[in-house]
Amino acid sequence: MKFGIIKERKNPPDRRVVFTPEELVRLKREHPEAIVKVESSEIRIFNDEDYKKLGIEVADDISDCDVFFGVKEIPVDYLIPNKKYFFFSHTIKKQVHNRKLLQAILAKNIELYDHETIVDSSNRRLIGFGRYAGIVGAYNGLRAFGIKYELFNLPKAETLNSKEDLIVRLKRQTLPNIKIVLTGHGKVGMGAKEILDGIKIKQVSVEDFLNKVYSQPVYTQIDVLDYNKRLDGQVLDNNDFYKNPQEYTSDFERFTKVADVFMAGHFHGNNAPDILTQDMLKAADCKIKVVADISCDVDGPIACTLKASTIAEPFFGYLPFENKEVPYTHPGSVMVMSVDNLPCELPKDASEGFGEMFMQHVIPAFFNGDKDGILQRAKITENGKLTPRFSYLQDYVDGN
Repeated sequence: MKFGIIKERKNPPDRRVVFTPEELVRLKREHPEAIVKVESSEIRIFNDEDYKKLGIEVADDISDCDVFFGVKEIPVDYLIPNKKYFFFSHTIKKQVHNRKLLQAILAKNIELYDHETIVDSSNRRLIGFGRYAGIVGAYNGLRAFGIKYELFNLPKAETLNSKEDLIVRLKRQTLPNIKIVLTGHGKVGMGAKEILDGIKIKQVSVEDFLNKVYSQPVYTQIDVLDYNKRLDGQVLDNNDFYKNPQEYTSDFERFTKVADVFMAGHFHGNNAPDILTQDMLKAADCKIKVVADISCDVDGPIACTLKASTIAEPFFGYLPFENKEVPYTHPGSVMVMSVDNLPCELPKDASEGFGEMFMQHVIPAFFNGDKDGILQRAKITENGKLTPRFSYLQDYVDGN
């Protein structure tokens, strides 16, 4: 089995990589029969020499490999027919801008495995960059607060090296007695929590957050039943919400009345109610002035997320009464951070964490006959056709 680590070619450039040099050494140690080649790259966070000095072959041409690992979408012209590819294809939600990519993959008889489709038997995702999105997103949210109120001006996360660096910079600042509400208990939400805990912001219960006044900054981490309620008034459980989201409406307004900063790290399922609406943001008693939408669903459950912002320009202003974008310096605006590729700001940490997950959950499947079905579940295309699990994409492929 020949594994190839491909050069990232999408713009803007992404410095992340699926495997660090150390993880490839581990791969060869645990599976001596594996052959590994790395495509030369001038942008990767680990340079060619980092791989070479650990005995990993680096070459300009790695087309003789059987399986290719990348991070972002691959330009159609660089896809090699009859190979296996792993990368984030951004096609499984029928993203219109990547239809031609999936069509080309089928035409070239490529087996596509999407990092998002690597799940266990209970459909839980096994790998991803969510933790690092949460870490950088929380940092950016606090950076936004400092800029908005001219309290401090932190450097961009992309200029720092690690999560520890972010925490060191944040600890140097003095925050007023603000209240931060954080949604989500998945990898994204827990990544954001790492930052808040790392700088010793006090975590409080929902009840205390809503009712008590503090002389220090505090945060609360809320779950779906904290910010949604059944239309009929019944109080059931999370499973009922996941099964019957149409029976619920947002109960987030009680948080908008007391929170200064909203960090959105939730997963928002189909048919689930909007969370933070324009009406909530227009309300006279709405206190929220900074929204760090780490989940970044454009035109989704967070009314002020009008667009995905960029690492270069991470912040914009949202004017609730006109539902439009304005400069974040506008006195009546809510400051929004909605960068959709946050892990790119910490490429070293993100690559290390991703490679560890990949080694644990995916690589063994190549050598144990895929006994747990990891590869079979993740496979989107085979023999020029969609696999049964992803046959729902056929109309998307056909352009309908």
